[in-house]
Amino acid sequence: MLSRTRISPVAALLRAAALGVAMLATAAHAQNPPIRIGFPIVMSGSGAQFGIPVLKGAQMYADEVNKSGGVLGRQIEIIARDTKLRPDEAVRVARELVTREKVNFLVGTFTSAEGPAVSEIAKESKIVFIAPVPATDRLTAPEALHPYVFRVAKNTTTEGRAAAEIMSKWTQVKRVATIAPDYAYGQDTVKSFVERIKQLRPDIEIVDQQWPKLSEPDYTPFLTAQISRKPDAVLSVLCCGNFDTLVKQGKPIGYFEAINYKMLALGEAGSVETMRSLGSDYPLGVWGNTYDAFYWDGPPGHTEYVERLRAFTKEKDPSSWPIQGYIAMQFLVEAIRKANSIDSDKVSAALLGMTINSPIGPLTMRAKDHQANRGQLYGIAIKDPRYPFAILDPKQILNIDPAKFMD
Repeated sequence: MLSRTRISPVAALLRAAALGVAMLATAAHAQNPPIRIGFPIVMSGSGAQFGIPVLKGAQMYADEVNKSGGVLGRQIEIIARDTKLRPDEAVRVARELVTREKVNFLVGTFTSAEGPAVSEIAKESKIVFIAPVPATDRLTAPEALHPYVFRVAKNTTTEGRAAAEIMSKWTQVKRVATIAPDYAYGQDTVKSFVERIKQLRPDIEIVDQQWPKLSEPDYTPFLTAQISRKPDAVLSVLCCGNFDTLVKQGKPIGYFEAINYKMLALGEAGSVETMRSLGSDYPLGVWGNTYDAFYWDGPPGHTEYVERLRAFTKEKDPSSWPIQGYIAMQFLVEAIRKANSIDSDKVSAALLGMTINSPIGPLTMRAKDHQANRGQLYGIAIKDPRYPFAILDPKQILNIDPAKFMD
């Protein structure tokens, strides 16, 4: 004979109360669903070591907002998709995020090919899109600008001009060579650099320009040809894993000795990710740039940000790239708050001229071109016994304000 379990009146009351709370929570979620952010970013292959940190920075900011009660009484939810570093895949996943996942906004993309491609999706969908990394001027050029695209990264004009300002002070340099990927980012940055260096130093001659394809597997013939031109200094615009390949293939043929380590390496070649990846192979003495560095003595708030980043990522020496995802989300959330709405037209209007107090200092989104006044850190690579990889010399880091380079 089966026995029947008797439930006390108190237990029954507690069960009913729990059920009621659950139903209320479900109803509240239905009334206040999360604000969904589509995040197309590279998460596989060679680009993952950079794309994943960008995503982590965005998620860290979202978590901070959610823990403080959300925005407009709603939580932030990030839905990430792997672009595989391909513009066609970036378009596919961005469209899927908009149509199938019904995201409210888009943040993301990595390359200068992905950014403009996804910008078109944002334009046709009338949804705000904030690009944390793509640098090509073409993203927010007058002919491509529309109400829904914004950028919180440097652009190729500001990066190229900043590099020219630095190299123009290398008084012994007369013969300059460049090496850059043969696509938008490389082409635009070199053009900007050459135009400005000729203004600042008419005595400088551009003696060689090498244009390997993006993700070129063999740089040896390009480097050998460059050595033969006997440049005094080289501008490199090889980003991310491409710079790693250049370094590893250049060392056996004496490339850096041939140019006396006089290289200014753009494309975030001074980032923690790149320096950590190359380890002891990193060429000490070259100049590099980066968006952030955990060892940088930055503005008030930066040290606290680094400590929170350490806790979030569980990395003692955290990456440089998370700051880009973090400030992209900060701009978006503060615009939502200002607009008191998730309507993209209202959020777009709120972003125009907005200033945020970021972990790296105040940043303003210019109304005229939807471009944040985002600068970078520049410095010379040294070995510090405290770290198992090279760093930029903290005593010589230049935090270059892009304002004078933006027009």
